[in-house]
This record gives sequence, C-alpha cells and structure tokens, in this order.
Amino acid sequence: MNRLSSRHVLGIEHMTVRDVELVLDTADALKNILDRPIKKVPPLRGRSVVHLFFEPSTRTRLSFELAAKRLSADTVSVTAAASSVVKGESLLDTALNIEAMRPDIIVLRHPLSGAPHFLARHVNAPVINAGDGANEHPSQALLDLFTVRERFGRITGLRIAIIGDISHSRVAHSDIRAFDKMGAEVTVCGPGTMIPPYVDALGAKSVRSVEEALDGADVVMVLRIQKERQGGCLVPSVREYAHLYGITRDRLRLAGPDVVLMHPGPVNQGVELAPDVFNDSRSVILDQVTNGVAVRMALLSLLIISDTNREGDGT
Repeated sequence: MNRLSSRHVLGIEHMTVRDVELVLDTADALKNILDRPIKKVPPLRGRSVVHLFFEPSTRTRLSFELAAKRLSADTVSVTAAASSVVKGESLLDTALNIEAMRPDIIVLRHPLSGAPHFLARHVNAPVINAGDGANEHPSQALLDLFTVRERFGRITGLRIAIIGDISHSRVAHSDIRAFDKMGAEVTVCGPGTMIPPYVDALGAKSVRSVEEALDGADVVMVLRIQKERQGGCLVPSVREYAHLYGITRDRLRLAGPDVVLMHPGPVNQGVELAPDVFNDSRSVILDQVTNGVAVRMALLSLLIISDTNREGDGT
C-alpha cells in the first residue's frame, strides 16, 4: 500500500528508506502538473491545510501554500504576528484551538527545536515539520534528494560536500541524515565553531579545509551563516569567512567534472557564494525551488491519503 509509515513528517531520522523513495517517486509523478497551463488537480479537494509559521519564511511557506493549492486543498496561513501568540497564547492553546476547527493537516515552522513533535502529541491531524529551530527541516532535505536524483539518476555512491554553518543549520542536520540514509558519502566543512562534535553520529565526516571537502565532490551544498541562531558571532568577520570558505569558480574546479551546486536559500552573494557562481551552469539552486513545490505536493497528498487509509482500516 502506498502510504508512509508514520502519520507525521517530523524529521528525516524517523523516515524509512522506503518512505523517502515513496516521497521522491510521488513527487516525480506530480512535477509535470507544474508545467501545465492549468496547474491544478483535484486529489485534495475539500481538504484543509493549516500553515503555522512562527518564523519568517519566503520559499518554504509559499512552496507549501502553492503545493496545497495545486492539489485543490483549502488553505489557511497563520503567522506569529497575526496570531494570538502576540497576546500571550501558548503553542498548546493555539494547537488545541486549531484542532477544534478540524483541519486535515498542519504545517508548522517554529523557532524552538521539538515544537512539531510537541504539536503532534496534542492534535489528531498529521503534522509536517517545516523547520524547528536548529533541529531539522525534512521537506528541504527531501527536495534536495529529489534534485540530486533528478540530475544524476541516483543518490547511492555520490560524494556530497556540505560547506558552512553545520551546527546551527536544520537543513544540514536533515540533509546529512537524508543523504547518508540513501547511501551517499557526506563530508562537511566550516569554521571549527560551526561544526558540532556529534557530526559523525549524524552520518558525516568533517574535514578542516574547504579544498579537501570539495575534492572530487559530486554535489556541493553551501549553507548560509545562521546569525539569528548563533547567539553571538562565531567567526572574526564575514570577509574572513568568505576568504576561507566562500565558493568561487576556482574552488569549484576541485570538485567532480559533473558537480552540481546547491543552496537552500536565501543566498548571501559574496559571502558563501561568489556572485558569478550563483548563475553558473552547474547551479541547481532555482531547480531546488521548483522541486520544493513538487516534493511538498507529494508530502501533503501522501499524508492525507495515508491518514484516510488508516482511519478506514482501523489502524
């Protein structure tokens, strides 16, 4: 039966290889909808999706909203500034009030790690983690897997280099787990203050120099410095960071001949990426954005259909 093993998508570590493959295959089947003159199909007609975003977001929020609309779902978006959180309402109070309105699925982004897991314990609707603090961002990892598989036709055996602020990046945490789970070799590099001591437990090895990380890499994933989560400056200056870890054309030549360049956005051009590299033919950064809609369409449809099937068979 084509359904996910869990009612929720809270993190990559909780997904099986079969779950990941099912999401990627479903996204592959749904992506053609985005190229049609009328970009809408009826699978989720009459269903409701609530987007709760308690952190600023452009790509992820719009991507989830478009994904829901492409599947004909009714959508409601709530931000912290426009919610009763500003009046002192707790996440639990918000969740219980939303639950009383009987949504079919809830997509949550929250600054606190573990918030989606907390929400999932208190509501009946499936929950998708759209980013929780510095913990995980599973839908981003899935769209990154999809983008890589689309380009190479496989994930197993590829060499993935992730450069930047690993400690504070939920994208890094999910991407390392995802690529490792699917059989890729993951190497990370960044300032020592931005590499967590547990990185090997996530499924990656750490190297000291960006040149070593790039050597022979098939995929180069560059991350933004997460200033909003650091609680202080962990590098002497942005200029020094760009000098030591910024990706330039010269550095990219160290990677494999068919290397692809990725970034979850937003990009600080001139810091983590040289301006001319962003528009390089090897960049799939905008492909990631397109693929994000297809992958989130897959997640929404699979979770709602899986939940309906569980209700039908009593599980």
